[in-house]
Amino acid sequence: MSKISFNIRHLRELKKLSQENLADELKITRARLGGWEEGRNEPPVEMLIRISDYFHISIDILVKTDLRKTDAASIIKLGNNRMLFPVMVDPENRDMIEVVTAKASAGYLNGYSDPEYMEKLPTMQLPFEFAGKHRAFPIKGDSMPPVAAGDYIVGKYVEKLNEVTDGKTYILLSRDEGIVYKRLYRKNNTTFELHSDNSAYTPYTIEKHDILEIWEFVCCLKTSDKKGEEINMENLMSFLVSMKVDIERLKKA
Repeated sequence: MSKISFNIRHLRELKKLSQENLADELKITRARLGGWEEGRNEPPVEMLIRISDYFHISIDILVKTDLRKTDAASIIKLGNNRMLFPVMVDPENRDMIEVVTAKASAGYLNGYSDPEYMEKLPTMQLPFEFAGKHRAFPIKGDSMPPVAAGDYIVGKYVEKLNEVTDGKTYILLSRDEGIVYKRLYRKNNTTFELHSDNSAYTPYTIEKHDILEIWEFVCCLKTSDKKGEEINMENLMSFLVSMKVDIERLKKA
């Protein structure tokens, strides 16, 4: 059976719906829904879209991820993208922060909506309390001094683009550029202007619909004093330990 079959049944049971109830919501027959759940056939694209909209979960996750292996109690909804991600917690139920390593950042554009990709990232805990979903991203280039290549920015997930504040700095994930760190200004209702703090770089615009994720700056982990060839996961972890950051789980990225 495909993951789609397992996921449809799993999501239906989470909402405590009978097959008849869900079939009515999707405007299909109970027999058709039963065929999908039993793996005798799979929903066509237009029905995948309908299922995605109904459960507020991305088609990509419906197809690629076995949601039965995800703890429903530790899931948050991430904005208009209709994607669900596990909130990483330690045995004491303290929130953890995923670290997108320099190596892992190359695959982030394809993996950001895949819980299996996220589970392979190392995690850490900062030495202060925080609310919301946080993630650490590696910085490339010299466009945002004093942040330099090799540093890490910890960002808080911004669920709605109307929550963006002009002049603040954000990590953005876009379809064309992948991960970028810039200062944002709202140009109009559909466009943001991205500014670098290094005046050698010219501001440019991005359309809202091209933004896949946006994370507000929380803090910077300075590791750029090390030589470029020394910036690796082992050194980053050592740096975090020296800053009294509690490393709860480390997996090779």
